[in-house]
This record gives sequence, structure tokens and C-alpha cells, in this order.
Amino acid sequence: MAKNEMVSLSSSQEKNNRMDMDSKYRLIIVAAKRSKQLQRGARPRIDFDPLKHKFTRIAIEEVQQGKVNFEITKQD
Repeated sequence: MAKNEMVSLSSSQEKNNRMDMDSKYRLIIVAAKRSKQLQRGARPRIDFDPLKHKFTRIAIEEVQQGKVNFEITKQD
């Protein structure tokens, strides 16, 4: 990931999914942002019990299954 790129999560189904996950670093950034959403009350997009699994684990699984859409934006 280049220094001047940012990752933002989106709800659009037309955005990038798991197939565009080009590095483990991008995976971690996207999962961290999703984990924060889950901590703030967002519902999991997969069938995991939030009482038995930590938000981080749920977020990583969602990203790996392609349930989290993201967009790579260039910073000026």
C-alpha cells in the first residue's frame, strides 16, 4: 500500500471485495476499521455469536469472506 493511499469502508456492493485484497497490511487495516464499527454497535455480517467471539475475529472473518466492501482512495 502506497503512502498516499487510504482505505475507507463503504456499503456499496459495487466496491472492491476479497479478490482485491492485495496485501496482508490492507487486510489488517480494513479489518481494524470494521472491528471499530462492530464495537460501536454495527451488526455482524456473518453468522458469528458476538458474545462468544471478539469483534476483531468477527471483522477478520468478514473481510476474508468478502462481506466487507472497501474503497482505496488517493490522498493529495
